[in-house]
Amino acid sequence: MVSTAVLGDATTQLLQGLSPEECVRVQHALDYAAVAYGERTCGSGQNAFEFSLGVAGTLAYLRSDVETRIAGLLFELATFEPPLIETLEHLFGPEVASLVRGVQQLIRLRDLTVGHQVAVGRGKNAAQQAAAHVETLRKMLLAMASDMRVVLMRLASCLTTLRFFADQKRFDDLTRDYGREVMDLYAPLANRLGIWQLKWELEDLAFRFLQPETYRRIARMLEEKRMAREGFVASSIARLQGELAQAGIRAEVSGRPKHIYSIYNKMRGKDLDFSSLYDVRAFRVIVADARTCYTVLGLVHNIWTPIPQEFDDYISRPKPNGYQSLHTVVTAEDGRPLEVQVRTQEMHNFAEYGIAAHWRYKEEGGSNFKSQKYDEKIAWLRQLLAWKSDVADAVAGEEDQKEWVEKLKAATLDDRIFVLTPQARVLELPVGATPIDFAYHLHSEVGHRCRGAKIDGAMVPLNTPLKNGQTCEIITAKGPAGSAGPSRDWLSPGYTVSSRTRSKIRAWFHAQELAETLAQGRALVEKSLQREGKTAVNLEALAHKLGFAKVDDLFVAVGKEKFSLRHVEAALHETVEAPPPDDTAVVNKSRASSVEQGAKSGVLVVGTEGLMTMLARCCKPAPPDPIVGFVTRGKGVSIHRLTCKNFAEMRSKAPERVIQTEWGKGVTETVYPVDIFILAGDRQGLLRDISDAFLREKINVTGVNTQTTKGQARMVFTAEIGSTAQLQKALGTIAEVPGVQEARRS
Repeated sequence: MVSTAVLGDATTQLLQGLSPEECVRVQHALDYAAVAYGERTCGSGQNAFEFSLGVAGTLAYLRSDVETRIAGLLFELATFEPPLIETLEHLFGPEVASLVRGVQQLIRLRDLTVGHQVAVGRGKNAAQQAAAHVETLRKMLLAMASDMRVVLMRLASCLTTLRFFADQKRFDDLTRDYGREVMDLYAPLANRLGIWQLKWELEDLAFRFLQPETYRRIARMLEEKRMAREGFVASSIARLQGELAQAGIRAEVSGRPKHIYSIYNKMRGKDLDFSSLYDVRAFRVIVADARTCYTVLGLVHNIWTPIPQEFDDYISRPKPNGYQSLHTVVTAEDGRPLEVQVRTQEMHNFAEYGIAAHWRYKEEGGSNFKSQKYDEKIAWLRQLLAWKSDVADAVAGEEDQKEWVEKLKAATLDDRIFVLTPQARVLELPVGATPIDFAYHLHSEVGHRCRGAKIDGAMVPLNTPLKNGQTCEIITAKGPAGSAGPSRDWLSPGYTVSSRTRSKIRAWFHAQELAETLAQGRALVEKSLQREGKTAVNLEALAHKLGFAKVDDLFVAVGKEKFSLRHVEAALHETVEAPPPDDTAVVNKSRASSVEQGAKSGVLVVGTEGLMTMLARCCKPAPPDPIVGFVTRGKGVSIHRLTCKNFAEMRSKAPERVIQTEWGKGVTETVYPVDIFILAGDRQGLLRDISDAFLREKINVTGVNTQTTKGQARMVFTAEIGSTAQLQKALGTIAEVPGVQEARRS
């Protein structure tokens, strides 16, 4: 049980900076916790009430609000009795209950991930994959916390446990595993959030359990305790402040004593001997402008003896990431080195919160800027926490403190969610993602075979939005590969939010349709070959003769009814020539209202009703072209443009079959196919730009034939238009495309 003296000291710390009403609330929580915890112990072996006092005390040291301190006292109770959260809400309010619930969610994440061997690949990329997994866990911690104070509570909890292990002088598998977890996850998180009060102690304590011999060796080499080092820095600061005051310079001077893990990191990273470290003791000077920086530098060199080779001017020559500051190392009176940094407030803010922030070049080497949007959010959080340290303890600063708390509540990362697999692998998904998105993110084949999903062990519909921290399990169809596939319903709104997922679903259906078309075309061609008695023919040679690069292309064209079997039969008897192999032809489906698909042509045969009419393909007339009819044998009246050369030849041979025709009135939705010839200088992206021009004019293109010779592209587009006016407008738009030399109706 916690002694009365310890409880009294803890109570005094817990009540610091609170109003009388808030002190009453904290005292009520203390009394309740003392009875509720009783003699229970945490998983670490520490008395649960003593642990909760340590967590709440750390939160009070960080000047947190009253709800956070109460939640810090009580959240361990929910570990023993999860339904107790409802009781806490009744006794201490919904805000405290929400914080307790948030911490329990993070603890659940820890239980799922700690000790689990992440399935990363072996080889040279294994380390990078493991690091990426840890980074995802860090982001998940932040994103899961609907209230950022939950993250602070979790950091305080880790520090309290490490302190207990250190007091017990324990060195076993438990302390080593816990130290690794803190070093990989929580210490970097504290660093990114700028909570320096916790960061250095988390690192030092974790390092102590991970490498106890190295920790003790560095501690001995320091030849002084931390308090002594800080005392030396304080005396050096006092001396410099006196010199600055005499020179009339206003400056903020603060110490930067190095902790043991930082010293180890520098010795290892730069391959230095301990005697070569110059910044074991250091301080920073912040002044008004750059000119004053150099004045202060002169004063520092006048007070102490500089080491020339250890001077760096990052103001006149900033680092590649924009970092600016003056760095110098001097020899103090006792002969030991002392590092001094001089910079302006603007430079300091940039170094702390901009792209040159301390955690960037320590953790990423200054080279990874892929997650800039996320990092900008972190920079905002760090500034928020730094501002908190300036809030006064007195009641006069109460309004500022409340303002900080409200901003902290709202500072969440809400653009992404993080969901776990049953094996505790963390996946990052967009907000609103469903189990279908989750399945395709795992693997395309898992997505195709997805038939159901469980969230936290319960079956749910596939369009259920996922939430942070949930565990999703995908139920897949059994059977051989290719026997299962997605549903077309998945392309409907609400089933997926990821464009990547929808693209994979559409690609699957496209592949299935292509396979069906290929099989259908193959069957038609083989049937034709049997009918002609040519089953032994070389299909590849036949395809090449017909102008196709491979036989599958021939099957697809026949299956889509874009290539007639008559051409195949003729090629078998060598009665026709194959199309030019250099041409590239692209054909799209026509609109339902196109005259090529059986829509009414809108043509009236003067003086006659009921005659079947068709638009001639040789000249492709469209309103308001002058037109004329020619009576064919068995196919009704063929409609030609009056200027058509084919019509002129037919009229000269059979003038009695010419019949007067005109366009009907009121036909507004029918479209007519016309050929558009384009001559242009060949370049990359030409076809795309011309297609965009058709798209802007809302004209459907049903066929494209291109041929390039000596840098000149000749293109014939078959487009559906409603009138000649629309065609002229489109020709004008196409003529403005860079490289187009000529655009006309063919």
